[in-house]
Formats: sequence, C-alpha cells, structure tokens
Amino acid sequence: MGYLIDTCIWIDVERGKLSGADVAQITAEEEIFLSPVTIAELQFGVEMAANPAIQLARQKSVDLLKNKPVLRIDEETGAVYGRIAALLRRTGRGSEFRVMDLWLAAQALQFNMVLLTRNPKVFQDVPGLRLAEL
Repeated sequence: MGYLIDTCIWIDVERGKLSGADVAQITAEEEIFLSPVTIAELQFGVEMAANPAIQLARQKSVDLLKNKPVLRIDEETGAVYGRIAALLRRTGRGSEFRVMDLWLAAQALQFNMVLLTRNPKVFQDVPGLRLAEL
C-alpha cells in the first residue's frame, strides 16, 4: 500500500508542530513516499524565505526529505489528473482545488496509496482516493 505524504505534513514537521513519531503513528510499517510536487512546493518555500537563516533551515529540511523514495509523474499520472479535474469541474467543485493538490491526488490514485494530509476537506470529493488525517 504505502503512504503519499501531503506537503502540509512536511511543513508542520519542519516547523516543529509535528514530529516524525506523529507521522509514524499513522503510517506504521508502511513505506512513505514523496511526490515531485511536494519537492516543488517545499523548494518554493525555501526560495521565498524572509531571511537567510530561515532559508537555510528550510533547505536542510528539504534535503533530508530527498532521502525518501520519490514517485514519478508520467503519462498515466497526467491521465488520472485529467479525469479528476474534469469530474470535479462537472460537479461544480473544480475551481476550489489547487492544481498541486490534484497532482498529489492523481499520484495517490495511480500508485494505490493512502494520502496522508492535515487538510482532508481539500480532497474529500476525489473519487476512490483513500485519505488518512493527521
């Protein structure tokens, strides 16, 4: 099975609001994966840091996370993303979703993983998506 971890989880770990033990309580022995989307969002946070000390701390966190396995984004991911986006648009919810969140949902579906998040409301109407909340 495995878990794809939403960016918000890693941000809270970096800020000290969550610990690795908190994540492990949910994921147990299952493997944890990152998305290139998460790396992009976190790197954006590094680049936008208000001062060099914050930037350095954030970069260290990102570098540590890069030791986790990273899922690929390929043509199947794109097809899953397109199906989700179209379905949500048809139901009137398409404009509520951020693009990055839909990419994460698409990867979780493609690889049959549980998406661990602190924002389940963002993903609740994605058909077939298994969520865990922390």
